[in-house]
Amino acid sequence: MAELGFPFETVHEGRVKVWVPKREGILPLKLPVFFNPVMELNRDIAVLALQVFQRMIGCDVNACEPLAGCGVRGIRFALEVEGIRQIWLNDINKKAAELACLNAKENGTERLVSIEDLDANLFLSQYAAPRKRFDYIDVDPFGSPAFFLDSAVRTVRDGGMIALTATDMAPLCGVHPQACVRKYGGRPGRTEYCHEVAVRLLAGSLASSAARHEVGTRVVFCHSTDHYIRLYAVLSSGAKKADSSIKTIGYVSHCFNCFHREIVSGLFTVPRQECPECSGRLITAGPLWAGRILDRDFCQKMQIELQERKLKQGKRISRMLFLAENESDAPATYYVIDKICDKYGLPAPSTESVIKQLQKKDHLAIPTHFNRRGIRTTAPAKLMREIINETAKSAVA
Repeated sequence: MAELGFPFETVHEGRVKVWVPKREGILPLKLPVFFNPVMELNRDIAVLALQVFQRMIGCDVNACEPLAGCGVRGIRFALEVEGIRQIWLNDINKKAAELACLNAKENGTERLVSIEDLDANLFLSQYAAPRKRFDYIDVDPFGSPAFFLDSAVRTVRDGGMIALTATDMAPLCGVHPQACVRKYGGRPGRTEYCHEVAVRLLAGSLASSAARHEVGTRVVFCHSTDHYIRLYAVLSSGAKKADSSIKTIGYVSHCFNCFHREIVSGLFTVPRQECPECSGRLITAGPLWAGRILDRDFCQKMQIELQERKLKQGKRISRMLFLAENESDAPATYYVIDKICDKYGLPAPSTESVIKQLQKKDHLAIPTHFNRRGIRTTAPAKLMREIINETAKSAVA
């Protein structure tokens, strides 16, 4: 290990023990080899998702991580996921590739793990030929995955899965809207449900990239956690499937006056500009993915996989998967109670009490994993405001 030329330490995560650069207060990006311990939950869920996908297709899989860092994710795949044929790891940083190689040997996975040190797009392009493609590609950059979408799409086999992480939340959530337009081809929405809009922008960008290669997209899982969003999608070859995905791209319009929101499909649809509830101005985000961003069956299978494993953050993941399953068939976007109460100067009632009142009015109402104070519901904004007003006042009385 001395030949690496930097201090190191061992970290236990899942079933692996890996060597990583000694942090001592240094930011992950400043380390000689990138490693972020905060992303352990991200990697835990990736293990579950890849195992579910492997069981779905019923055969051994070839997986790839083009931005591997010290290799912890790929090595976890090799040790913790049944049915792995081969894992390809790559990082342009030669020290990272060397450290990943040492970690693969440390965990006895060198037979399953191949390691290269190329530019990520160049690395992926080497495997774009039909017989060389991967069953699963995990793109987990520091920042935006947009720079790697075309290369990754070309390298996923028909029926394969792609997983994407985006940590550039300022552009995706509307703080830097022009950066979002440049990277993802859509305008963000600085709303209380901006993290869902961020997922939809990422999914829309993926669908557009895939469609250029006559590949269709089906989103099966996503989550918004800490400082990032995460997306899992299955890609299927065919012009008709690509056309169907393009039809799923649309827009979200939002009224900042009364909280009305609506989502419309159609890339060339012209969203209306006047709010139907209060005649205020509607602000539009998109184009973005207007279809489902969670698949109930996939969520259920991930929960089953979770029950069979001992993960450090198992309880947190279990709650996330439970909420995700329940909201898989719910309407797009969600209301945040505190946001409405702040606008109208109301004391904030509990999420449970508002949900109960909405259900009494025969509306679907469920919590969301995106925001602990968020509610997905079929109720219009007007009724939502009325119920929050009534519930807030009755709680004070």
